[in-house]
Amino acid sequence: MMKKISSISLLCLFFIFACSSPVVKRNFKTKEEGKKGLGYQNSAAMFSDSVRKKVALLAFFNEAPYGGDDLAIITTQELTNELGRTKEFILDTVANKTFGTSKEIYVGGGQKLAQMSREAKINGVNFVMYGRIIDARIREKADEIGLVRKVKAYTETSLEVRIFDISSNKEIFTEIVKGYADDSTYRFFRTEREGQLDYRRNLLRYSAKIAARKIIPKVVEVAAKYDWVGRVAKIISNKIFINAGRLSGINVGDVLKVMTEGTEIYDPETGALIGVSKGHVKGTIEVIDYFGEDGSVAILHSGGSVLEGDYVQLY
Repeated sequence: MMKKISSISLLCLFFIFACSSPVVKRNFKTKEEGKKGLGYQNSAAMFSDSVRKKVALLAFFNEAPYGGDDLAIITTQELTNELGRTKEFILDTVANKTFGTSKEIYVGGGQKLAQMSREAKINGVNFVMYGRIIDARIREKADEIGLVRKVKAYTETSLEVRIFDISSNKEIFTEIVKGYADDSTYRFFRTEREGQLDYRRNLLRYSAKIAARKIIPKVVEVAAKYDWVGRVAKIISNKIFINAGRLSGINVGDVLKVMTEGTEIYDPETGALIGVSKGHVKGTIEVIDYFGEDGSVAILHSGGSVLEGDYVQLY
């Protein structure tokens, strides 16, 4: 009889402890930190990497005298590839269709940025990255005599990169980076013109790729300073559907805080937009399942009056 009573008492104590245990915030940056913080023996499979932010990369344009559209295309492709390799971002595959090109942003100015920001919020984009090639140069130095001449070629590409944060509605990064490339080759004096053009174009392409690769670490560093922000896409009965899921790094069991949209703050004298204030926390929700390519399903955890369009962040 005593054994049965003891077993029942232990079971009750277990349930009391389980129900009263606090919510663990998933604010660590790596799986290793997660293991240490929660004390799991084999928790590598239980946690994805840090939540990946969604980036809209707009097609860059070339305003330099050399390279033309080809150089802009190569630069955009290299930025796309390098951003993908970081595993820190999800790239919006229809960014140019939704927001237009970098050139349209430069021409449209503030009005285009405001329009872009509204579209980005609807599409769950955290950052918009855009820019231009502001300079591209080719210099060659060759021997003056002889049937076979030694030619040294130098190329330089200057790339301007800008990042616009959708949550704060402001530009958070602007930098110009330069890529250099040089090569030596022996070239016959009567080389075909087409061959010379290919040689120069390929070398210039390479300098543009170098510039694109150099800027990526800084982009990752800047993006890490800003919180991931998602949105409530739909509410059906007691199910809350979020526009980010497994692909974004959201885990089943994650608790997200639900926030209202911040208020735009303008300078009273100039009328210029200073920024957006943080919204207030309405409650929390808990992720219980995934849906679609990159969506998750949650239920109310605390608080209430969660509405479609509300922002969500990791608790």
